[in-house]
Amino acid sequence: MKRQKGEPPSTRRLKLSHFLLGLAALYLFFISIKFPQFLKIASLLISEDDDIVDLQGSSETGNFDESGKPLLNSVYNDAFHRKLVDDEDENGNERVSRLTPREESADEESRNVETKQIKPLQHRYGRITGELMRRMNKTSELSSLERLADEAWTLGMKAWEEVERFDLGEAGQAAVLEGKPETCPSSVQFTGEELGRGDSLMFLPCGLAAGSSITVIGTPHNAHREYVPFSAKLKRGDSRVWVSQFMVELQGLKAVDGEDPPKILHLNPRLKGDWSAHPVIEHNTCYRMQWGTAQRCDGLASKNDDDMLVDGYRRCEKWMRNDIVDSKESKTTSWFKRFIGREQKPEVTWPFAFMEGQLFVLTIRAGVEGYHINIGGRHVTSFPYRMGFTLEDATGLAIKGDVDVHSVYATSLPSSHPSFSLQRVLEMSNKWKAHPLPKSPIQLFIGVLSATNHFAERMAVRKTWMQSAAVKASNVVVRFFVALNARKEVNAILKKEAAYFGDIVILPFMDRYELVVLKTIAICEFGVHNVSAVYIMKCDDDTFVRVDTVLKEISAVSPKKSLYMGNLNLLHRPLRSGKWAVTYEEWPEEVYPPYANGPGYVISIDVARFIVSQHANQSLRLFKMEDVSMGMWVEQFNSSINVQYSHNWKFCQYGCMEGYYTAHYQSPRQMVCLWDKLARGSAHCCNFR
Repeated sequence: MKRQKGEPPSTRRLKLSHFLLGLAALYLFFISIKFPQFLKIASLLISEDDDIVDLQGSSETGNFDESGKPLLNSVYNDAFHRKLVDDEDENGNERVSRLTPREESADEESRNVETKQIKPLQHRYGRITGELMRRMNKTSELSSLERLADEAWTLGMKAWEEVERFDLGEAGQAAVLEGKPETCPSSVQFTGEELGRGDSLMFLPCGLAAGSSITVIGTPHNAHREYVPFSAKLKRGDSRVWVSQFMVELQGLKAVDGEDPPKILHLNPRLKGDWSAHPVIEHNTCYRMQWGTAQRCDGLASKNDDDMLVDGYRRCEKWMRNDIVDSKESKTTSWFKRFIGREQKPEVTWPFAFMEGQLFVLTIRAGVEGYHINIGGRHVTSFPYRMGFTLEDATGLAIKGDVDVHSVYATSLPSSHPSFSLQRVLEMSNKWKAHPLPKSPIQLFIGVLSATNHFAERMAVRKTWMQSAAVKASNVVVRFFVALNARKEVNAILKKEAAYFGDIVILPFMDRYELVVLKTIAICEFGVHNVSAVYIMKCDDDTFVRVDTVLKEISAVSPKKSLYMGNLNLLHRPLRSGKWAVTYEEWPEEVYPPYANGPGYVISIDVARFIVSQHANQSLRLFKMEDVSMGMWVEQFNSSINVQYSHNWKFCQYGCMEGYYTAHYQSPRQMVCLWDKLARGSAHCCNFR
């Protein structure tokens, strides 16, 4: 094609060169943003330090960095790398993690030979590996997880020493084990200043009872502007909205540091800022950080049906709304109704109960069927009790948000707590005691993660699936793994419970949500050293396990194969923002390895031996999410010995499904319901709380 006369010969060439220059400039711009990180990585990759494992996995020492510091801190070396043993005292078969030296044996040496053949982890999920991160951070002393563990072990050892010295005394033992009540005040009152000094939390020693009431006097703040991402997504112009809202919550005891306490009642008046653009009062509950279905009252009266009433009250009363005009009866209709003798009740519609900058008096009263919320002496909403959330567990009142609290009064409180009553004594029955550990090999060992004050959850497990035929025949062994609480009285009661039932392994460190991974390692330790199990299962104390079905699934796999069974996740990415954010320091890779959800999974004993061996020689990489950690360890084991990954949705992560193998987030009452249904021959769910 001929070039036009008026077209310069280098026009197209100039256009191409401009395009390439633009690409180069864009590339340099992105490089400049990440340049410091690239420098660090480049310097690490080209360094020739023989004392550190390289990216290909070759190593000479493998256990220490350049400063000579162990990859895990010395507390692990002194405590957790020791054998878990059964300590039987004169009071019963108490299982406690004691600090005893490991006994070397020929069998142990053979296991070590086996595990030494495992290749180092091949990191396919990013160039920055655990070893590389340690080299990047070699000037710092410990990672955040190691610091947490170090502190937890130190405090835990002191707490256990206190428990060893602590004596409940005759009065204390009688209160806990003989049903004598603990005396609590019948009323509690706080000023706004006192509430603020207590982190906006008021302690209710014995919880609530039917007839108890809590009165809050306060003033809502004037609305302020907040950025709301939801409005930005809807493109409603300015994404900033006027917000004024606060929360009044009845809370239970926090079982583990890092995990939010259960919310037995969440009352959230929203004066402004709700997505509906109307004033709203929202009610809900939260168990194990899983929210239920919200009950929203938006000014429209709820149904007056009997099944929708709470102690005869509507769940939501009517109040004035700008977008609804009340239709009034005509004078003729009103006269006709009076003429035929129809009773007429005067109907008054009130405005919304809360106004910015104006004083309110809010009363929460515990009825027979639910909570009743009165504001200014007028009933506004009612919220029915939900299964699994009991009044006596409401031991804290939290008030937070856009409100100034002037005073709080709690009246008609119970004088004793039901957990210190005959009900607890009746449950301390011999028939719920665990059998001694069998000396012969078993098919499955189940380790159940629990917390100190989860007595109700443990009793629900003891009364239900721990009564399975395989468990009673000692072909399956179940043990609870519990770390220590900050309160020595709670630890002392736990020790008594462990001595009585003989099914609790007490771990001598302070319980924290981020350190659940240490409990998982303890389960592997116990399964390797204390029982001769072919398979090990990990679950939570709110997980219902169909033991016979799990055994059937395991039996379908060749016993010669290594196994990792559960509800598997593939190519999951860590969250980098929000409440559950994972930093690049904690997890530098872009995706997680394949891992089974934590509420219930099974590994073969050779995988457990590998984990125990790697942890003993301080080369096991730890991560705060225990299920991801297990996936990482199995992947490392799988690099040399083939592991069969077995996936099934019926190892339920959230709740329950028909034909489940395990059901998660089950309250004690749901556990009993599931067990009753299994006894009738059906594996159906109990969908209530």
